[in-house]
Amino acid sequence: MTLSFICNNIADTEILAEKFAYAVKDIGAFVCLFGDIGAGKTAFAKLVCKYLDVKEKVTSPSFVILNEYKSGKLPVYHFDLYRLEKEGITTIVNELEEYSEGNILTFVEWAEFSQNAVPFDRINLRINYIDDNKREFVFTSFGNKSQTILKRLEV
Repeated sequence: MTLSFICNNIADTEILAEKFAYAVKDIGAFVCLFGDIGAGKTAFAKLVCKYLDVKEKVTSPSFVILNEYKSGKLPVYHFDLYRLEKEGITTIVNELEEYSEGNILTFVEWAEFSQNAVPFDRINLRINYIDDNKREFVFTSFGNKSQTILKRLEV
């Protein structure tokens, strides 16, 4: 299942992030984020965290590989695979699988570097930069749990 949304400005993106947070708050999700630098991967994750009542400051995990936020409605784990070499990815494959289970939300930025080691049940979210304010968000579900989340987004 695939859903596409055009967000013409940050207000539209906030609305989409709030809907997404509501869709995952009781079941969690594993989300692979794709998009060019500056497309809005971290910005979207920050907004979702805001609507999950995360109290910690949400920042990009680019230099630390993983940020953890446990103060919200469910635990949020935010990975960035951009700086990992092939050997580095192989060391965290099992860890990524653990972060796909249970009622948690996991974001993985630069998931294309995962060498297809991401769990089967996931959402691929491609954020396409259209202009300085406008973005296209394309959600694709892989698995039953992820399809349930996308059905919730349709409403």
